[in-house]
Amino acid sequence: MNNIQMLQEPTPTISTANKPIELYIFVDPLCPEAFSIQAVLRKLQLEYNHYFTWRFVLSTELTSLNCLSKRVKGCISGIELDINHPVLPSIAIKAAELQGKRAGARYLSKLQEYVLLSHQDVNSYATLLKIAEDIQLDMNEFTVDFGSKEAARAFQCDLYIKREMEVDEVPSIVFFNECIEDEGLKVSGSYAYEVYEHILEEMLNEQLVRQPLPSIEDLFSKFHTLSTNEIAFIYSLTEQAAERELKKRMLQQKIERIQTTHATLWRLK
Repeated sequence: MNNIQMLQEPTPTISTANKPIELYIFVDPLCPEAFSIQAVLRKLQLEYNHYFTWRFVLSTELTSLNCLSKRVKGCISGIELDINHPVLPSIAIKAAELQGKRAGARYLSKLQEYVLLSHQDVNSYATLLKIAEDIQLDMNEFTVDFGSKEAARAFQCDLYIKREMEVDEVPSIVFFNECIEDEGLKVSGSYAYEVYEHILEEMLNEQLVRQPLPSIEDLFSKFHTLSTNEIAFIYSLTEQAAERELKKRMLQQKIERIQTTHATLWRLK
């Protein structure tokens, strides 16, 4: 695997809250490859979340953030009804993160759902506000944060980390252990789930202990929207078996089915 490299951890580091491993997950939120690694990340969280903390690092290419920030402020002030720019989704995610890391992760997930469902133009300021409403963020806070220097700086910080770690492919994951003297391990691209398990085991220098997977109902309470492929992957089922389980719950009116061009999605009713 020649796409795995050793790296120094950036300074300052984020507290690992007594979890020995820290993951930096580099994604372009609108890139199809970001969707492809989502099932792996979710299964890692479910089975091994007791070993690691994580943060998403947005890797959208920057064009003219200062100019864009002024336009966002103008939109908030009512000068413009709406604006449209490919960097807006990344700033929106950072604005959501100012309400907590989980809020940012929920926003990213809902944004990707919008992309898959071809709902509306996710580069549109109005659509990004709607996404924030859908996941029940504090809208006053989100609207202010969207046009703030803090959200812009948070995005710039992500781009700085990407350059510092020389990440030139998304998705990529960089693994660090709790010893800041040790180098991190950069894994560029997507690999089989067992590769990430092996890396965790090597870095911990102990046999991994899996947490039991939740029921499908509890899984939807945690992630809200999942594809048939994700369910099959997480529970090690065939797609046909996963489809049968999901249809049972659809008949019980627990979830609903949404057919898209690229995938079959299921979400809580």
